[in-house]
Amino acid sequence: MSTKQKVYVIGHKNPDTDSIAASIAYTNLKNHIGNHDYEARRCGNISAETQYVLDRFEVKAPKFVGDVRTQVRDMEINKLPGVDGNMSLKAAWRKMKENQVVTLCVTEGKKLKGIITTGDIMESYMGSQDSTILAKAKTSYKNIVETLSGEMITGDPEDHMNEGKVIIAAGTPDLMEAYIEKGDVVILGDRYEMQLCAIECEASCVIISAGAKVTNTIQKIAAEHNCKIIVTPHTTFTIARLITQALPISFLMKSDKLMTFKLDDYIEDIQPIMASTRHRYFPVIDSNGAYRGMVSRRNFIGARKKQMILVDHNEKSQAVNGIENADILEIIDHHRLGTISTSKPVFFRNQPLGSTCTIIYLMYQEFGIEIDKQIAGVMLSAILSDTLLYRSPTCTELDKKAGEVLSKIAGVKPEELATEMFRAGSNLNNKTPEEIIHQDYKKFTAGDKILGIGQISSMDELELEHIREVVMPVLEETRKKDEVDMLYLMLTNIMKESSTVIFAGKNAENVIENGFMTTSKDHESVSLNGVVSRKKQMVPTLVNAISQES
Repeated sequence: MSTKQKVYVIGHKNPDTDSIAASIAYTNLKNHIGNHDYEARRCGNISAETQYVLDRFEVKAPKFVGDVRTQVRDMEINKLPGVDGNMSLKAAWRKMKENQVVTLCVTEGKKLKGIITTGDIMESYMGSQDSTILAKAKTSYKNIVETLSGEMITGDPEDHMNEGKVIIAAGTPDLMEAYIEKGDVVILGDRYEMQLCAIECEASCVIISAGAKVTNTIQKIAAEHNCKIIVTPHTTFTIARLITQALPISFLMKSDKLMTFKLDDYIEDIQPIMASTRHRYFPVIDSNGAYRGMVSRRNFIGARKKQMILVDHNEKSQAVNGIENADILEIIDHHRLGTISTSKPVFFRNQPLGSTCTIIYLMYQEFGIEIDKQIAGVMLSAILSDTLLYRSPTCTELDKKAGEVLSKIAGVKPEELATEMFRAGSNLNNKTPEEIIHQDYKKFTAGDKILGIGQISSMDELELEHIREVVMPVLEETRKKDEVDMLYLMLTNIMKESSTVIFAGKNAENVIENGFMTTSKDHESVSLNGVVSRKKQMVPTLVNAISQES
């Protein structure tokens, strides 16, 4: 099992094919050249286009992660195994000292049943004056034998004390007959007549101090009366002092309203809870309720932030939730510089190319790592998707050269792959209007304004017109839910290399009209010939228009 810290390679929210492919391809590269355990992740749903690509090249989708704040699982968990509820107080105290903890978790199988602390043990030991407490707790004779460092010479140590009290036989036989009752545990010495008296009074057990010898006759009589005999090297005083430590911890453990934390709990959420209680240790359970260990306040100091590599974005609004609490190691992107800040220098590679996967392709070449057929297939798909089959103004010669090499490795024709991929992506029959809007959707910051810009690409004009009719009625409602000032949806015709842009939000119409020097004929859309790129055409133009208005 690897001891290296896991590093997530993750794209943006509402991931497109480039985002997913980049996380997969870069994870593969880093696992060849890096010194961590790298894992591809996603923070949004897989689009129909991307799912087609993954299915075609038989590549598993990255696992979903919705928040990367530090969790209990990122802390140093004390994995001290749970203990059995029949454990004696003495054994529990010794285990606590050996492991330098003040709490033990009592389990049954994998399930947490309760907790016991040194405080619980001390309170019981100092406060107990009940001579029947061992019977009330159903204490096993095995616990008594172990606690007194003794030996049971008659009887079954697996039996339990179910009745009676603990008594010291300090008087004459005549006097003790008035005190000893059926089921009592009697502490005495080596006097034959006292041993016989206790047995005939139907004591359940006699404890003989100072390691005294027990005659065969007494052993025989005890067996006939079903009376157990325990011999211990301790004095009567020591026996009396120790015997309550034989209590099973289940008798004293707390089992109601236990304060537990789950592995997936966020530490910023549990810190106030810890601070408001006097407990020092808290049980940790997994999603199935199985006990996994304990954490304490001092474990917060060593909690490791999740380590991240961001691909295909560098804007905080597009990043996975909790990114400000994560440790960003690298950023690989092809967009404008955004709003993500880091606490320390990171490896940042940003190139004005049509696809993040083109950058990653170049890195494979630089490190001399061979690209296999599956990785080549998803990378090629990403380049074709982001460059709209090399028609986007963002497309460069490097994108085309990378696509040419990758298509040969993958054994596919770019035109055929693109056609099938775009057809799958534009088949939105089973999606709600909101899902259509968010299929390929990003948020951008422009001054004090937040823009939401989605894009649907298709080779079929009638299909795009249908999509417009479906989503237009919910556009304003979606804008409000997304908490953006302006929402734009590009309906891009790949073959005509043009987009119809529908919009919602105060001043959204003026901004796009002023930016592209055009006029909306219906106050809900504009037609933009030659505009197919969100990154290189839409975003810069809208941001510039907003800046000029300000």
